[in-house]
Amino acid sequence: MHDVSPVTNRGSSDVDMSGPERAKTTYKTRLRQEEVMIIRWAQLWRTITLSATGKTLFPYARYIRTLNLGDLEELLGDARFKDRVSAMFFEGELEKYKIQTSGAKTSATRLDAGSTSNSLGDIIVTSTPMLEELSGKIENDALLRWIPKLPRLRLLNLWHGGALVSAGPLLRRHCPTFTTLSLWGWDHDDADSKFADFLNEIVPQTLESLEIFSYTLIGAETLLALSCHREALTELKLDYVSIPALQSLNLLAGCTNLKTLLLTDGTTPQVDLKNQYNDVFLETIAWLRSCKKLQSVTLRNFRDGQDLITPILLENDIHLVNLELKGYFMADAVAFHQALSNQPSLQELHLKGDSDEVGDGVATLVESLCQLTNLTTLRLQNISDYFTDEVIGRLARSLPKLEEWYTSGWGVTDAIWQDVAKLKSLRRLDMAAMSRFTANGILDFVLNLEPSNKGLVLAIMMADVDSDLSEDEQNTIRETMAARVDGRFEFQLQRG
Repeated sequence: MHDVSPVTNRGSSDVDMSGPERAKTTYKTRLRQEEVMIIRWAQLWRTITLSATGKTLFPYARYIRTLNLGDLEELLGDARFKDRVSAMFFEGELEKYKIQTSGAKTSATRLDAGSTSNSLGDIIVTSTPMLEELSGKIENDALLRWIPKLPRLRLLNLWHGGALVSAGPLLRRHCPTFTTLSLWGWDHDDADSKFADFLNEIVPQTLESLEIFSYTLIGAETLLALSCHREALTELKLDYVSIPALQSLNLLAGCTNLKTLLLTDGTTPQVDLKNQYNDVFLETIAWLRSCKKLQSVTLRNFRDGQDLITPILLENDIHLVNLELKGYFMADAVAFHQALSNQPSLQELHLKGDSDEVGDGVATLVESLCQLTNLTTLRLQNISDYFTDEVIGRLARSLPKLEEWYTSGWGVTDAIWQDVAKLKSLRRLDMAAMSRFTANGILDFVLNLEPSNKGLVLAIMMADVDSDLSEDEQNTIRETMAARVDGRFEFQLQRG
């Protein structure tokens, strides 16, 4: 339930409102609607907390399997959580769990949302023996108290890795089903050694998934310690790879059971792995080629990204379903684009890089794309800037299973619509191309759609100023799409 919390959506009461509905709603009414939702969500968290103390008719807390204390913190920190809402929430025995803090420049106190959510967590977690997933900005001392009370814990999603210090032995002793860890970041100087300690302390060969979303200072010790879970680890997502970690990627050589791999080079300027650390570069390629179970690979902002991925594509024993490469140059990627055709199993492909109007780069890329006939999602950003009507039409004819398609292009006209209309599974088309569409051309496309295109979103985002559509034309297209396939039309002129 926390995933649909209005507080998680910043209290926006018009999330599910259409434009006309929002226009008919007065500012005062919207404020009242937001307040009602905040009150209801506060009542729900209060009820959950009180149930943990036995003060409700039913012991709701005992049946909780997923607990996101980050959502509770969002509620407590929301600007509208004040006055009567706050008083209602903390009424009675919950008042003693309310923690105040003062600002650096004033003596006035305010609610410390983070510390208070951890304080309330002490109550809730005590009475959640069925809990399997725990998330939030959890403090280290709180996590150490809670782990012995969570025998079914399977997943931890933490804001800061520092919460894991000394948690390894407790997880090993009390949580035999623990398999999944997510962190937002870990920026302490001792992060590498402390994280390595944690990985070595939990039960060997049990960690199946590790995801780090942001800045971390992990390096060689952590990557080497992951070998303790080489047989179990199937998902590894490091969305910020620091210089020490880049220099040690080859230490992951033992982790060959991976099905999902995501790596983002977080360095500035980018590290030239191929030329500066060639031995690491070659050993990393050898490791990737040995991961025969790979299904999903994402490399972002690597200077050598296309060179790291190309050998994977050429491995006949590897059958990718999802591939994403961001931050490369078409001029340097001929071999990569050619190798794409060796992975006909691909269903989702996302490429973002600098295109090149000179040479055969576009032709090579298009030739390979046309052979990926199982694609359902195709996102081409910038790398497709010089795609023409002919190219887009050919892709539409060659990729009949497309459901989502994002592409840029140059001078795209109504000539594409006849081929695009034949994509019977298409659910979303983002045309980020410099285009010269007409209202009649778009309407003809809409009228040729099938029931299988139900819910289609058509977004034209870079229309030539000389091909602007009047408000009446845009409204006609919107109404026709809604009537034809319950779809939506978005239109925007090219900027600048």
